[in-house]
Amino acid sequence: MVLPLVNLCAKEVVSDHSSSPGWLGCVPRELYRPLLEAAFTNCRPLAVGELVQRWPERTLRAGGRRQGQSPPNRLCVQALLLAVVRGLSDKRCALQVLDLCGLQCEEGGVGDPMGGWSLTVALSTMVVQARAAAQKALGREGERERKRVLAMERERDVVKRERGGGLEEGGLLVESVRKEKEETSGCLREDQQVKGVRRRMEMERRKESAAVAGGKGEADSEVDSEVVVCVRADLFVNARSWERVRAALGTTGPLKLQCRYVRVEELSVSSIGSLLDLLPRHVLLGVDIRYSCLGVAGLALLLPQLSMFPMLSSLRLHYCNLDIRRDMAGQEGAMKDMSQGLGKLSQLRRLSLTALRLPGHLRMLLSSFPQPLEVLELPYLSLTPADLSYLSCSPHASSLQQLDLSENRLDELALPSVRRLLSQASSCLMQLSLSGCGLTDGLLAAMLPSLSCCRGLKSLGLALNPLSMAGLLDLVRTAVRMPSLRQLLYPNPLEDYQPGLPPMPSSAQLLDWPLDELVEVHEATSLQLDRVVMESGRSDLLLTCDLLNYNKDLVEQ
Repeated sequence: MVLPLVNLCAKEVVSDHSSSPGWLGCVPRELYRPLLEAAFTNCRPLAVGELVQRWPERTLRAGGRRQGQSPPNRLCVQALLLAVVRGLSDKRCALQVLDLCGLQCEEGGVGDPMGGWSLTVALSTMVVQARAAAQKALGREGERERKRVLAMERERDVVKRERGGGLEEGGLLVESVRKEKEETSGCLREDQQVKGVRRRMEMERRKESAAVAGGKGEADSEVDSEVVVCVRADLFVNARSWERVRAALGTTGPLKLQCRYVRVEELSVSSIGSLLDLLPRHVLLGVDIRYSCLGVAGLALLLPQLSMFPMLSSLRLHYCNLDIRRDMAGQEGAMKDMSQGLGKLSQLRRLSLTALRLPGHLRMLLSSFPQPLEVLELPYLSLTPADLSYLSCSPHASSLQQLDLSENRLDELALPSVRRLLSQASSCLMQLSLSGCGLTDGLLAAMLPSLSCCRGLKSLGLALNPLSMAGLLDLVRTAVRMPSLRQLLYPNPLEDYQPGLPPMPSSAQLLDWPLDELVEVHEATSLQLDRVVMESGRSDLLLTCDLLNYNKDLVEQ
């Protein structure tokens, strides 16, 4: 990739930190952004800090990486956060919104990036420390003012003694000093919170906006009057970071933490509810709850709180123990409450339910939604043929852009419903995952005509299905005839496994059973598949059997 000239120059400028005093004072504001990108790309934390501390624009977006772009180094992110705090007292800094959404990545990646948990802890610490620093500065200002008033009183006493100190004159002097003290204290209380020209302008703008809106309470106005920079981020909260996040979200000060997507792990229902109460209402777009023992009743309690977020469009529940197969009193009533609660999420477009074990209840879950879903992920849900039959005829079928039915057993009874579902979604479906569904050569052959009709499909996952080499070749021949398809995750053929595999192996057996160690076997499979792709002229189609590195989200929408 050829870099533009401005990027090459920015890289050269930030590479030598000793030259920064020379160019920082004269660089135009239009070049701050390419210089910051170059500092991130080339891991120059000192340059990152100096640029952010005097950022000339109202908004700074450091998240949302482009495809193929590496995440910022941990040191650069830490330098950015420190510079934001220093910029609070820097008159050259115009920053009001810091957008870090999408910045985090998986912990321990290449180049030492900052993971979601570490970024959340760092942000929470920054917010709390900024508040403490502001209070400390307020205390210093108050102490200076107290000493000034005491000096005035001592001067008054001296003047009174020199002039003879008449009662009336002294009374007038005391009254004058008292009034001056009250006026000074009143101004102090206001000016200490409105320190600097940038802060006064921001307060005036907020007051005008609040007056136009007309519906904001006094308490909210008081909180916002202290805010200098709003920090937007995706938060990762678990038992280790919960207390720190709660302190940051409940803190009023110069930095205000806002959350776009929140991921919660291993928290109780009460803690999750407390967290939702602290999140700003009009910012949250998605909630991801994992490994938390909610139960149907617990989820039913949380859903009314989720309905209070008008922009919420994504709800993901992974391994949250909603198993209702056991005979427990009150489960059906709680299930109805949960269904009604889901129906109140009026803006929801994405629903992910992983390993919740709710066989036969899909109609109750999905029929309450007032609008069709666009993303539906139901892996490990133990779906029954009746569930699939409902889904194929539901209003959601013709609106689905992403569908994940992985690890749900698909047999001859379910096949007609799956084919009808693919037909209904053929015009909009872009990502489909049927991995680990027990698809044999015969079942897949019956499904291929319906798959080929999905003219917008870009990503298809069929790993861990018991296909022979012949069935796999039929799959690839169909895939190359789908012009929109860009990525195919295919299963290793049964011939590639070591002897002893059962005739109808499950996905777990295919995952654990060792592959044949002979290199010739794997090379023969790859050569046959590559030959089919080459003969079709499809250089834009990626074939892979690598489960660990496969990512359907890498396909451009």
